[in-house]
Amino acid sequence: MTLTGNLFIIILSYLDSHLHTPMYFFLSNLSALDLCYTTSSVPQLLSNLWGPKKTISYVGCMLQLYFVLALGTTECVLLVVMSFDRYAAVCKPLRYSVLMNTHFCHLLAAASWVSGFTTSALHSSFTFWVPLCGHRKVDHFFCEVPALLRLSCVDIHANELTLMVMSAIFVVIPLILILSSYGAIIFTVLRMQSTARLQKVFGTCGAHLTVVSLFFIPIMCIYLQPPTENSQDQAKFIALFYTVVTPSLNPLIYTLRNKDVRGAVRRLTACEREQ
Repeated sequence: MTLTGNLFIIILSYLDSHLHTPMYFFLSNLSALDLCYTTSSVPQLLSNLWGPKKTISYVGCMLQLYFVLALGTTECVLLVVMSFDRYAAVCKPLRYSVLMNTHFCHLLAAASWVSGFTTSALHSSFTFWVPLCGHRKVDHFFCEVPALLRLSCVDIHANELTLMVMSAIFVVIPLILILSSYGAIIFTVLRMQSTARLQKVFGTCGAHLTVVSLFFIPIMCIYLQPPTENSQDQAKFIALFYTVVTPSLNPLIYTLRNKDVRGAVRRLTACEREQ
């Protein structure tokens, strides 16, 4: 579902010229991000479920941690960018084409990816500096910071503080910016007179808010709650949402009842028939 749905969005946005807009450009980036995010963790999960051997090399664990952190951080920033795009489209419609020009859109997308991968390089390096003292059993279905810190035999308060600070920067602040954008959007929408425009705004913004909720709520439950004795089993269950469930649902959320996507599919189908 994840591979098919996200590839469908990327290919459709590329082939149909009507979808060459900032909204679908960022949506294609989100789909590519979800493809990479799922690929970094789900194959290992499926391998562990399939057979009795549930191992991963130390280097493989390092790489998995790096990419999971990088892609998760990138998605936090990219969702802020997408909310700003919706804010500009709804609240600044006359200046939208000037504000969200092609160069600026590419710059925002690049900044999202670069910030995620740069932050992950620093944070994952800091995590792997912690000595494990022979502990090798990771109580999780993929290598994640809280699970790896539990293996440590030294004081990890500095790591936990770093984790809280990074979570505040890349989870809480993006969420505040997203909610602020939608607060302004709601205020503008309530003053609209056109029912058709009102429905379109609620359709596109509602889909984005659903994706934001599915991603940020599980992330906050894991990275912002204090560790408890029973939190690890809960963390494994919650982690399934942002690693498996959310990437598979995002294409459905954005395409179901989306007139632009249905129109693009009809145009491509008509072209195939004419050929």
